[in-house]
Amino acid sequence: MQTYGYVRLNGKFVWRSLWGSDKCKTGVNIILVDPFNCSAIEPFRRFDTYSSPVAATELSNYLQQVESLTIIVGVTANEPTRYLQKALSTLSDLGANVSSVHHRGAFGFVAQNGKASRTALFTSATAEQAVSTPPRFSVSVTGKILFHFQ
Repeated sequence: MQTYGYVRLNGKFVWRSLWGSDKCKTGVNIILVDPFNCSAIEPFRRFDTYSSPVAATELSNYLQQVESLTIIVGVTANEPTRYLQKALSTLSDLGANVSSVHHRGAFGFVAQNGKASRTALFTSATAEQAVSTPPRFSVSVTGKILFHFQ
């Protein structure tokens, strides 16, 4: 079975993944967003916390250097938790506590760095939930649709 996920900003795709294919972007994918023109600040960054034992440390280091008040979008495809442990506290500091997500579960979040109380977090804790009810959401910033994740 193949499942398609994506992130759009202003109607434009900035991230896509096809679960069950070679186009699946395993791990945690991060997109930094400019809220004034609703665009990606840079191409998405993938931290393959499924395949790489150092990916969680790299993810944590990357998130810690993001400028204050920057909008951060985090999305997963397939298995994000295998080597995620070392990034859990950094994600939690952003307001994205994903410690309840199990093997092959899924999560997505939108956070404003330094404003954890504003974080929108959506999780599917198990593989079954990730298939039957994957994280889906739309977020608006100052009245504009910021992105849609499915």
